[in-house]
Amino acid sequence: MKPNLVKSLSSSFSLSLSRHHQNSPFSFHTNINIHSNVRNLQTCNDLTHSHVVKSGFSNDTFTNNNLIKSYIKIVKIDHAHKLFDEMPQRNVVSWTLLMAGYVGLGQPDMALCLFHQMKTTFVMPNEFTFSTLINACSILAKLEIGRRIHALVEVFGYRSDLVVSSSLIDMYGKCNCVDEARLIFDIMCVRNVVSWTSMITAYSQNGQGHLALQLLREFNHFRLEKPNHFMLCSAVSACASLGRLGSGKITHGVVVRLGHDANDVIASALVDMYAKCGCVSYSDKVFRRISNPSVVPYTSMIVGAAKYGLGTLSLRLFQEMIDRSIKPNGITFVGVLHACSHSGLIDKGLELFNCMNGKHGVIPDARHYTCIVDMLGRVGRIDEAHQLAKSVQVGSEDEALLWGTLLSASRLHGRVDIALEASNRVIESNQQVAAAYVILSNTYASAGDWENVHNLRSEMKRTGVFKEPGSSWIEIKESTYLFHARDTSNYSQRKEILSLLRELEGRMKERGHVGVTTGLVFVDVEEEAKEEIVSLHSEKLALAFGLLNTSKGITIRIMKNLRMCMDCHEAFKVISDIVEREFIVRDLNRFHHFKNGSCTCGDFW
Repeated sequence: MKPNLVKSLSSSFSLSLSRHHQNSPFSFHTNINIHSNVRNLQTCNDLTHSHVVKSGFSNDTFTNNNLIKSYIKIVKIDHAHKLFDEMPQRNVVSWTLLMAGYVGLGQPDMALCLFHQMKTTFVMPNEFTFSTLINACSILAKLEIGRRIHALVEVFGYRSDLVVSSSLIDMYGKCNCVDEARLIFDIMCVRNVVSWTSMITAYSQNGQGHLALQLLREFNHFRLEKPNHFMLCSAVSACASLGRLGSGKITHGVVVRLGHDANDVIASALVDMYAKCGCVSYSDKVFRRISNPSVVPYTSMIVGAAKYGLGTLSLRLFQEMIDRSIKPNGITFVGVLHACSHSGLIDKGLELFNCMNGKHGVIPDARHYTCIVDMLGRVGRIDEAHQLAKSVQVGSEDEALLWGTLLSASRLHGRVDIALEASNRVIESNQQVAAAYVILSNTYASAGDWENVHNLRSEMKRTGVFKEPGSSWIEIKESTYLFHARDTSNYSQRKEILSLLRELEGRMKERGHVGVTTGLVFVDVEEEAKEEIVSLHSEKLALAFGLLNTSKGITIRIMKNLRMCMDCHEAFKVISDIVEREFIVRDLNRFHHFKNGSCTCGDFW
């Protein structure tokens, strides 16, 4: 810093101090606040600190606390900690300020260490201390420590504090303990928008979007406060996870009415929601209204287009980002690699992967390697995918995803040898065990090896591993209807559904459509029985229900928890042409938009 500027600042400090009748802790506090907006706050802090020492107030706790706060504000946590260590007396504010500083600067472990030290003193924590510590546990997802701090909250009598309770809800939500979060929420005597938001977010982040939306309706019913953008963002995310387009549009309307549509985070959530509901055109409209989009909405749009099979659009958006000097992140690359994988753009995908680090400074991790394994596997380059999977060192959870991807590709291309190795690696990781057993069993079934199919199924029963049943759901007039494969017992329209499916089967056969059953039914039964099993897959039941209960011209949107099978995919294409309707199916991997006898995936999924 230039000497004349230092002199000017020093004079400014002296002048502001001389205006008081005498130096006091309050004058230093005022002085710190007065100069908190000076461009070089570091120099101002140093000058103030110097005046504190010269004036004999270096032992004053109040003054030192304000200096700690000021150092934290300018991200000088080491200076703050040094001053803290030199303080002859520290009170709860001193400890809490430093803890909060570490949490705010992304070092929550240090906050917990400080609390451990604080417990050896006679300083008692207050509500701000507890909320800071709970936030640290929330960031770290350290459930056991969080529970111990919760116990101390009860002991010290801060359970009724709004901030503490809201922090506990958030912490339990982040630690995947939604029931415990709800228990805290239910026993709160008074709630505000923050506590409601924390609970709604906990549901949304833990795959319980229906409960998040239900709680939002309760909040709106009581009309206590206006929802903030955090609450609305969680609600939008809940709609996205459920594929609830109607609810998403209503929430979007609230966002616009309350003036939150310009918020970058909520705009990104809306882009993601419309994409996950199969409305990429809506996503694009929301995206284009963002005046200065950051990497977050760009990434949401890239991933959404990729899931919809619009690889070219994803790549165009990626290039647009680069042209605007917006630095892509790891998730952005997951999106573009996924787009290349699901669009058959192998060479482009490998080119992007190879320039991630050198050109864009993004180091590839397990997610990106998994995308490449998927990319190679889809086009039958199984041996290359196998070699890549073997060369990557990842954690157990990432390993399950990596080898699970290779396992699926091996099944698709009939590589029993690699499928066996891949399934063993997944099972050893103790992640996605049921899926590994099922895919390997299906691989054997596709090869006609019924003995090994039987052995694997017996092993699953012996070890208590159960296959996730196929299910699909459809939203009609704000109501959601769930269907399970081969189960129509819970619906009053059972006869109509079965009758319509039989009629459609007949009309498809008239057009020369022959159902694909080879490799789709994984028990050794007659061909006629296989056809019956496939004809009652959950997505077909949902489609028939949708055709019976929606008007012509309305797009039918179906969500499915598993990958759409080949027979259903072919049937949906033909049916879309027969009934002259559009169908959008979101399965485990991507979207399929059926129209006029074809699908946007180009039969590449």
